[in-house]
Amino acid sequence: MSTQDIAQAKEVARAELDRKLERILDFSHKLHQNPEPGWEEVKASAWISEELRAVPGARVTHGLGELPTAVRAELGHGPLVLTICAEYDALPGVGHACGHNVIASAALGAFTALAPLVDQLDATVRLLGTPAEENGGGKIVMLEQGDFDGTHAAMMVHPGDVDNASMRPFACTGVKVRYQGRSAHASARPFEGINALDAMTIALTSIGLARQQFREGQQIHGFVEGAGTAPNVIPESASGTWMARAHDVDSLNEVMAVLRRCFDAGAVATGATLHFEEVGKAYLEMRDDDSMRDLFMANSAALGRELEPVGLRGGSTDMANVSHYYPTIHPMLSLGKECPPIHNAAFADAAASAAGDKAVRDGALAMAMTCIDLALDPRQRERLMTLGAKN
Repeated sequence: MSTQDIAQAKEVARAELDRKLERILDFSHKLHQNPEPGWEEVKASAWISEELRAVPGARVTHGLGELPTAVRAELGHGPLVLTICAEYDALPGVGHACGHNVIASAALGAFTALAPLVDQLDATVRLLGTPAEENGGGKIVMLEQGDFDGTHAAMMVHPGDVDNASMRPFACTGVKVRYQGRSAHASARPFEGINALDAMTIALTSIGLARQQFREGQQIHGFVEGAGTAPNVIPESASGTWMARAHDVDSLNEVMAVLRRCFDAGAVATGATLHFEEVGKAYLEMRDDDSMRDLFMANSAALGRELEPVGLRGGSTDMANVSHYYPTIHPMLSLGKECPPIHNAAFADAAASAAGDKAVRDGALAMAMTCIDLALDPRQRERLMTLGAKN
């Protein structure tokens, strides 16, 4: 396929996206106005399924395996499988402060833009709606139950306060912690109590001291959910949620060992019983496909959006787990020069702004154009098909 043929295909994708853009942006704003936390994306998954069914030729399944809010849509039947991931869960209390309405809408836009080209691409274009990225690792479950099977390349875009071709997330895992003590009157008979809050205080102090010996990139953070009910009653229970992060899984295991020892210390010192439970699935470190990243950068530049090759390390994502199985990219698209960092109310506002809408279009078109490159450039296609045969 000639360079001119690829350029013409990209113009077809651009025209198709722009023809459907108003509807796609309406979908983005509807998601934004109706935030749902992970595993509870009932409306979001139904709405994206409805939008996908409106794409000519799309084969749509709502509910996959054990995940009722997961979605799969496919166009075409070609041997090269290009998977675009959509996230649509929100954060409790601050809504779409991670901009997943932008992510889902950009994925929908890329899928829509490629619809008239799928036969020319001789590819299967797949969109996967992936629940609970924030708190549960929906993509990891989907990997385990085979929803990514056959993929030759996977991609998504994420809004942020920077333009980066590569996200550099930490490996991450979470824990739920609860100390069980024994209540007593705090004045009359305190000696009969076992103070769960004291146990938690010792654990917090231990974590603070342990940080001095952490390796670069190792982190622990969390919050106390509750401890006690009244000031004159010895707290019989204290609970919290914590996260450990590190550059890679081996380093993460070191942090988890420290975290467990710190909570053990509270139990040993006070006599409280410790309940320590890892929650969700461990998120891995990201492995970007360099060729796909370079193509996405070039396509973004053609749209007037210049991306830095690599950003600062931060956050975690279950898309990183996908990257351990398939060639993957996870670019970050800025919502403007004055955009605040993610995970706060101001960023949620930005995700529904004109800058958020621009990120939807730019992300959708850059992904569609990258898919065209991967399918029509003989070297890229052969590379991906060869890698797929080894998976």
